[in-house]
Amino acid sequence: MSGINYMTQEGYDKLQAEAEDLKTRGRQEIAKAIAEAREKGDLSENAEYDAAKDAQGMLELKINEIEKALSNTRVLSKDDIDTSKVTVLCKVKIKNKANGMEVTYNLVSESEADLKSKKISVTSPIGKGLLGKKIGEVASISTPRGNMEFEVLDISI
Repeated sequence: MSGINYMTQEGYDKLQAEAEDLKTRGRQEIAKAIAEAREKGDLSENAEYDAAKDAQGMLELKINEIEKALSNTRVLSKDDIDTSKVTVLCKVKIKNKANGMEVTYNLVSESEADLKSKKISVTSPIGKGLLGKKIGEVASISTPRGNMEFEVLDISI
């Protein structure tokens, strides 16, 4: 991940809590699994020991990735959001020009994206296509299903 990652305070706190949980509880569980595997004898043929060491490596990699993301994060508040155009952390109401269906999405960082909650990533095809658009403008977006056009109906916080 390169560049700045924009997040809400809620998203930042959630990511920070996950990192702390992995550093404390996660590391304790892995250390316990390694200790139990060591007690079973010869480490050269001990599959449980190898699996526990692999799990430890994966845990440390995940902690490192989260800490890297946190170090590149800028927390935005509602006061920082410009609603004259589509930007990260704004809500945008769009209308599919083909079928007339209207939907409202919240544009968020990749780590906060959750389609069920109508939160889409600014790095997704629709997110990228909507960035910078103003009310009334049409975004032509290339998706896996082909080219789609969306009209921006409203932008809010």
